[in-house]
Amino acid sequence: MKKYITTILLSLVLVKLLGQGAYLPPDKPKLVIAIVVEEMKYDQLEKFRDKLGENGIKKLINEGTYFKNASFQYMLTQSAPGHATIATGAEPSVNGITSDDWYVPLKNELINCSKDINVNAVGGSFESGLHSPVNLLVSTFSDELALSTNREAKVFGVGLRESSAIFSAGHAANAAYWFDNTTGTMMSSSYYIKELPTWVNDFNAMKFSDVYLNSTWSLLRPKKDYVDCLPDSNKFEIGFNGINYFPYDLKKIRAKSGTKDYSLLRETPFGNSLTTDFAIRLIKNERLGKHDVTDYLSICYSATDYIAHRFGPSSVEMGDAILRLDDDIKNLLTFVNDSIGKKNVLIYFTAAHGISEIPEVLEMNRIPSGYFQQNQALQLLRTYLNAVYGEGDWVKGYSERQIFLNRTLIEDARLSLDDVQKKVARFLVQFTGVAAAYPYSAFEANDFSTGNLKRIINNFSPQRSGDVIVALNPGWVEKQSDYVTNHNSPYEYDTHVPLIWYGWTVNRATVMRQVNMTDIAATLSTLCKISYPNACTGEPMFELFR
Repeated sequence: MKKYITTILLSLVLVKLLGQGAYLPPDKPKLVIAIVVEEMKYDQLEKFRDKLGENGIKKLINEGTYFKNASFQYMLTQSAPGHATIATGAEPSVNGITSDDWYVPLKNELINCSKDINVNAVGGSFESGLHSPVNLLVSTFSDELALSTNREAKVFGVGLRESSAIFSAGHAANAAYWFDNTTGTMMSSSYYIKELPTWVNDFNAMKFSDVYLNSTWSLLRPKKDYVDCLPDSNKFEIGFNGINYFPYDLKKIRAKSGTKDYSLLRETPFGNSLTTDFAIRLIKNERLGKHDVTDYLSICYSATDYIAHRFGPSSVEMGDAILRLDDDIKNLLTFVNDSIGKKNVLIYFTAAHGISEIPEVLEMNRIPSGYFQQNQALQLLRTYLNAVYGEGDWVKGYSERQIFLNRTLIEDARLSLDDVQKKVARFLVQFTGVAAAYPYSAFEANDFSTGNLKRIINNFSPQRSGDVIVALNPGWVEKQSDYVTNHNSPYEYDTHVPLIWYGWTVNRATVMRQVNMTDIAATLSTLCKISYPNACTGEPMFELFR
């Protein structure tokens, strides 16, 4: 009798709630959306938090669960490893994407992490289409989602960068789409599809890239909203063709460069706007979130990364890019909430990495910093090895803080590879700005539990890592002609990123405990009641299950 009465009472409460317009969320979300920004430090979001609109990123914060202490636990904090780590729940040493590029000694070639000569371009230029997830060695959350539904779940990735869209989408995706600098259109490769869908061709025919590049990049807000940034015109920024202050006449800048390509779009906030435009069209035309299984879409925003490299994280340009990104997020949320419903959609917002402040800005404030002159260091290293071992091409390449030695020559000379690596490491550590240099052998049989050595281990792959890896001091970055600063370190400014969950059953909360970015895939898998990615080492964020 008690059970009968309880059942009746619960039924009455449910009927009353439904009558008042209450909505019970489904057992699983109908659509999972990953929003991953390339280059957004945790403090950058906090810096502009009060200036954000009410219906964009601030809506995610105010109505979602905000993890304020999320970070990557490896050294080479770059875009591709960031996306791969988030998607797989595994560190780069396991998922295989140890850096954006790596050197292949046998081919004497530097290759991009998503390069695949066995596929063809679909919808764009030839070179831009030679990409796939072939180098990603493990499964992603979206792969497991596809497997668990017998490929009924629709899975897509969108971004300006090939690797970002591809690694976020995974192996089993319906498609990954990226931006082609040559044609100014969105494209894919034959790994995923044989031809572009009609709706993608229709989108490309609208020539949004031309519309954006024929416009002027002006400040979105009054100047007072950028008071926490560096002065608009300053000596630290590279700018476009020597111009480093607002407004930017993009049509004139593009014409002056003497090229007809569309790469300039990547370095303006309009690159993020194009990404948003395309993502909304994709959700609508592919009918994501409209059937019985959970669908997945990753949206990768890359323009902020290009802007930060050119102007620095404290520039007015970067501030304006964040405010414009907030508008893009508002447009996306408005569309998703109106067409699918907040209770049906699970969204997480995060970043693939942070970035260092411009060394000259730090020096101006008497904070130790500087530029590591890697080309000079490499030249002196070659001279040193010639003096020690005789004339020879002892160094085959340098990429992403790593020295790649000529192992064939070392073997032919009957030298100990271990000894040569150690000599190189001892030589490099003498340069100003170098905190440490570690030989390959230091990581073959060692497992460091904490600190920077553990972070290097998390990046180390015998097949793809160099013979010696260089760690710079905090505040130091490599000197590059087209950048004023960079990421790619194990320090706070590169590893600490925002992480916000929103929608479906997510409650409003703030979490201060430290979480690893590998925890995202584990959390998604648990929420969606599917298998973890096959190499996942993350743990579910229990705060989302209360």
